[in-house]
Amino acid sequence: MALITNESSENYLETILILQKKLPAVRSVDIANELGYKKSSVSVAMKNLRGKDHIRVTDQGFIVLTESGRRIAETIYERHEKISEWLISLGVPEKIAIEDACRIEHVISPESFAAIKEKVIKA
Repeated sequence: MALITNESSENYLETILILQKKLPAVRSVDIANELGYKKSSVSVAMKNLRGKDHIRVTDQGFIVLTESGRRIAETIYERHEKISEWLISLGVPEKIAIEDACRIEHVISPESFAAIKEKVIKA
């Protein structure tokens, strides 16, 4: 599956997924608070994600991932989790491992991640 080439969009989708696991409903303000961004920046990003059909916004202002948005978010989230775990198991301090995983998760190819997951991480 081809992911969005925009790291920022992937981060927003991943954040929505994470917030959906914690909150009964996700709003723009929740995303802004989680990421430390201005609400106006989040609003622009949500408009772009809506335009790509990765999210929908309910009449109450709740943000919901569409099927394509959920697929992308789950892919990025899995990469983040597995790469973080792997780096920590190698002895990388947790904070650094998480920061590095945040960068790696967006640039690693599906083929490389699958190989690492199969041979190294043992998912």
